[in-house]
Amino acid sequence: MSTTNSETNSADPYFQSLFAERIGGSGYGKGTAIYKFEKIKRAKRKALADFPDRQLIDFGIGENDGVADAKVRERMAVEINQPENRGYADNGIGDFQQAVARFMQRNFNVTLDPAAEINHCIGSKTALSMLPACFINPGDITLMTAPGYPVAGTHTTYYGGTVHKLPLLAENNFLPDLDSITDEIWERVKILVLNYPNSPTGRLCPPEFFEKVVKLAKEKKFIVVQDAAHIMLTFDGRPTSFLETPGAKDVGVEVHSLSKGFDMIGWRLGWVCGNPTLVRAFSDVKDNCDSGQFIAIQKAAVTALDDESIPQRVNAKYRRRLEKLVTMLNECGFDCQMPGGSYFLYTKAPVASADGGSFDSGEAASQYLITQHSMVTVPWDDAGPYIRFSVTYEAADEAAEDALMAESKKRLMSAGLTF
Repeated sequence: MSTTNSETNSADPYFQSLFAERIGGSGYGKGTAIYKFEKIKRAKRKALADFPDRQLIDFGIGENDGVADAKVRERMAVEINQPENRGYADNGIGDFQQAVARFMQRNFNVTLDPAAEINHCIGSKTALSMLPACFINPGDITLMTAPGYPVAGTHTTYYGGTVHKLPLLAENNFLPDLDSITDEIWERVKILVLNYPNSPTGRLCPPEFFEKVVKLAKEKKFIVVQDAAHIMLTFDGRPTSFLETPGAKDVGVEVHSLSKGFDMIGWRLGWVCGNPTLVRAFSDVKDNCDSGQFIAIQKAAVTALDDESIPQRVNAKYRRRLEKLVTMLNECGFDCQMPGGSYFLYTKAPVASADGGSFDSGEAASQYLITQHSMVTVPWDDAGPYIRFSVTYEAADEAAEDALMAESKKRLMSAGLTF
């Protein structure tokens, strides 16, 4: 008996049963759950369609709105034409590693061996995805903060490990409660992932907490991965590296990025630095995953790393924008404080609006702001109902920033939010 076209089209392809369980197994592609960022994208499209004449105010974008500094782009323009830059970079070039060493010494008084204690990565995301491969076996645990950047946790589960989440709560100053971890959990912990300045809370980590982490790592025998992507966007005091902590290099590595602090979003370049054996393990995994970032980009990054004015200028811009945002939101009923770092403002979500709307979660509040007022935020409900504002919106100058704040205030005041 022949099979009709409709029967063939409705049947699963032969490879449906071949998908790995880590991405859903035979059910891959059939789920109905929608990731929150996809929900935001859909709501944005609807807001633009429903209110075509109303400006969409986007506080949800999590990437710099500025382009890389002119000197960096000029260096790149030269380097792309140099024949010696055409080949595979593999585990990086000495010029970049040496520039990183100078940067770490100058900014944090951290001395690193460029050849043994630094390696580049094609963005910090790739480093966070590769590091679990160095340590996680089935049954092992990675400690992750919630909310937090999930990539290291995702790859932990890929290798058969488990993620143990540590909520970031206001009563703990948005630091993970390491004392809450049981001995049973500690016995299986391989990695603790930290991220300060924290995304999305914007909080900093005090030196005494890093000291506690180092002591615990030696006692409980785990390694520390500190994601420092926002480190140059520190507003309360000077930027602080985990590797400044006595003994930190014995227990972990720090992951850096040129995206946030240097306006090099899309250039895909960062580095892993710290304990030489851990860096070597990362390098071995990396050597089997990629062939290195384009050498011209690494050389352009040397220009960025050696120019202190670039991160200072980026820092000043986002500090200014955050100060304006905090003032405006407080005038609209929010209870906000200036974050210690990052370009994010993490604040409790409203619970109701004047038109009768009620919100039982950050996601519900965020969807209301998008659909009814064309204002994009990102919800976080991992540790209570919060929403995140980002000051990476596009604005040509301070006058444009002020105009956007004024329009945002007008819309929020009209919403009559309660908290």
